[in-house]
Amino acid sequence: MSDLRIGIIGCGAIGQDHLKRINEKVQGATVTGIFEINEKVSRSLGESFGVNVFSSGEQLIESSEVDAVVVSSSDETHARYVLKAIEEKKFVFCEKPLTPKSTDGRHILDAEIAGGKQLVQVGFMRRYDPGYRAVQTLLQSGTYGAPLVLHCSHRNAAIPGFTTPMAIQSSASHEIDICRWLLGEEYVSCEVLMAKNSRHSGSDLHDPQFLILRTETGILITVEIFINCQYGYDINCEVVCEDGIVSLPSPPEVLVKNNGKKASAISSDWKARFKEAYEVEFQEWVSAVKQGRVGGPSAWDGYITAVVTEALSQARDTGERVPISHMECPDFYRKK
Repeated sequence: MSDLRIGIIGCGAIGQDHLKRINEKVQGATVTGIFEINEKVSRSLGESFGVNVFSSGEQLIESSEVDAVVVSSSDETHARYVLKAIEEKKFVFCEKPLTPKSTDGRHILDAEIAGGKQLVQVGFMRRYDPGYRAVQTLLQSGTYGAPLVLHCSHRNAAIPGFTTPMAIQSSASHEIDICRWLLGEEYVSCEVLMAKNSRHSGSDLHDPQFLILRTETGILITVEIFINCQYGYDINCEVVCEDGIVSLPSPPEVLVKNNGKKASAISSDWKARFKEAYEVEFQEWVSAVKQGRVGGPSAWDGYITAVVTEALSQARDTGERVPISHMECPDFYRKK
């Protein structure tokens, strides 16, 4: 079977990573076209990788030279490109979030259902991390009893320009999805507590923030979001079960003993920490698309994340516990 011809919309940092990853690591696919709003960047990438440069995202999606689309443009543009891909009946991989607004998520669901075929996958790459996959396997085995509490932390060394809302809208979306995936349950309520503000936070960011979520069977989830922890990129998840504790393993690092100390490195950013997960994610997406199906996080998963993000934002602004409600999952998205 010939290579899947992929077009990428949005070639900033993550878009460029995807371009290189697909062309250099993924089997059975080639990037044949790009659209990037920064013309200087698009010309440079077009020349470096020998790909067609399109004048708009819509033109790229419509092109007969593109079989499937990757959307990694700014968050507020995701919905329009995903809807266009559905209209053209092309598979589309959309970086998280699917859309910042749950109403736009509903439009995407409606369009996909009307078309009669799932075409949308959302880029929740943690589902492809070997550590998280091992945790899910152990939880599903039932060996350690029912999960009772999840403790999560999501810490970045420093991200310039981050604002208070972005801590939930951008960073927390990963925890929102991965905890649903690990537990197989939906959320029913949420709260947000503001910790003492770090001196590293800046004028537009309250940092860190502490999120509390409850699931339909009463499982309690705590999430610490710390944008400027200073020491590195550190992701943790511990599941307290009835008969034991299941913890996300740290990535393997060399232990060094020197000058009376022993230490191992901490990832500097998300690119290093989830490098393998991104590669597995795209390989599995390409393989599924070539079989004519979506194998990963669906538009429904993207919609739910938008609903929960909105509820958390309300909880942060009001200081109250906020109920989480959404439409019932359509049969179209239920696993057969």
